[in-house]
Amino acid sequence: MKSKIFIVVSIIFVVAVGVLGYGFFVFKDVLFVKDKFMDGTTINGIDVSGLNEQQATNVVQTHLDSKRNDIKITLNYQDKTWTLSGKDFEIDNHIVPYVENVFDYFNSGNLFQKKTKLDKLNGNKSFEIAYTEVFTGLDAKIDEIANQIDTPAVDAQVVFDANKKAPFTFTDEKVGVMVDREALKNNIDSALKTDAEVEIMVPTYEVLPTVEKADIENSVALRGTFSTSYASSSDDRKHNVRHALEAFNGMVVEQDAEVSFNETTGSRTAENGYKKANIILNGVYVEGTGGGVCQSSTTLYNALILADVEILEVNKHTLPSSYVWLAFDAMVSEGYSDLKFKNTTGDKLYIKTYSDTDNVYVEIYGKPFAEGERLERRVEFLGAIPHPGDRIIPDTNGEYSNKVTYKGEYLRLKYPREGYRAKGYMDRYIGDTLVESKLIRDETYQAQEGIIIEGTAEVTEGITLPPNTVQFIPPQSTTQVNESNVERKIESENPSSYNP
Repeated sequence: MKSKIFIVVSIIFVVAVGVLGYGFFVFKDVLFVKDKFMDGTTINGIDVSGLNEQQATNVVQTHLDSKRNDIKITLNYQDKTWTLSGKDFEIDNHIVPYVENVFDYFNSGNLFQKKTKLDKLNGNKSFEIAYTEVFTGLDAKIDEIANQIDTPAVDAQVVFDANKKAPFTFTDEKVGVMVDREALKNNIDSALKTDAEVEIMVPTYEVLPTVEKADIENSVALRGTFSTSYASSSDDRKHNVRHALEAFNGMVVEQDAEVSFNETTGSRTAENGYKKANIILNGVYVEGTGGGVCQSSTTLYNALILADVEILEVNKHTLPSSYVWLAFDAMVSEGYSDLKFKNTTGDKLYIKTYSDTDNVYVEIYGKPFAEGERLERRVEFLGAIPHPGDRIIPDTNGEYSNKVTYKGEYLRLKYPREGYRAKGYMDRYIGDTLVESKLIRDETYQAQEGIIIEGTAEVTEGITLPPNTVQFIPPQSTTQVNESNVERKIESENPSSYNP
């Protein structure tokens, strides 16, 4: 029995010794590596076998620093050359974590994990630290060189010159060039592994533009145009009309941008370039600075609605204007009445204004309408409103004492005028087919009473008043104005030379 036990024990011992021997043979490379680099380990060609982390770091840093002085990097691109010297750089502390990583590769994990990592190396225990990783300022130097080469792509563009008869030209797109910084660093690394003096072509890649000329040549079209006549206006009134519209000439309105007529044209003052001409004050034509500007806003307004531009604010005049249909005028006055619009067309809007001796013109360009699509204005005359006749007002404050003094002396300040009702429509056509009719304005121009001023002093003995030449006009009971003659009536009562 004892002999059997001895035999079993002997067998176990032999097996154990065999296993341990085999284990020693298999793991001999990793059994004695604790806190030191394994035999045969090199970093950048420097043998660090048996060294600890700090020792290896010092040795490798000293080696890299000494080799740095021999380095010369020549970079070429087309006819340009840049030379970088290793002496221009310092070895920074990026080397420390790199050495730590190599050290941890062999000293972390259990024996089996260490052995597995060692097997993956296939006996090659040589490691390289790239100069590009430890050269202080190399990235900045590459950026400096790249900035001399980098050429951004240029998109084709619309060039708008409102003062030219053909206001649009289109520039060509340009392909850009950018330095491939990562590839350049990799090329430097590879070259420096075999030689201290290297010459490298700077790698680049193309950057394509996002907008080509072919994409935009048909992207802009005339959307709406309108003109009004100021042929019978005074020179000063013509000046004001032109001056206000000139503020819009060449304007580019971005998508979703809002525009105010009053803000764009500025105050109607002599300092701002405006002259004196008729304006409407309390239903009466009087001289004022900036007269005629409402014709500018009205011309612009009609061009805008024909271009299908969203109108945020528009207001009618007290008195109808003879230069435009009823319900299509746009009165502006600082502080309480403005013309405002917003670009919701889906692309930029371009505004061109110009004039000749008889007319002013506004053209609105932008994204083309659908093929065959167009807009047309239409007015529906709803009727005239009889006027209330004259009202006599005593000159109690002596405001008109240089014209009338005594009772029975009269001065006509204002004629009575009929009022009108009208609706403005915008009709949308595709070809010859009406596809939409939209009411955009419903306006009432109130009838205006006539105003006659009478003196207030009593006529004393010995004073004879001159004959009265002021004819009193009674209230209307009916009116003869209809759709066919309303424009002629407005022109006769509010001639274009008087219009604000």
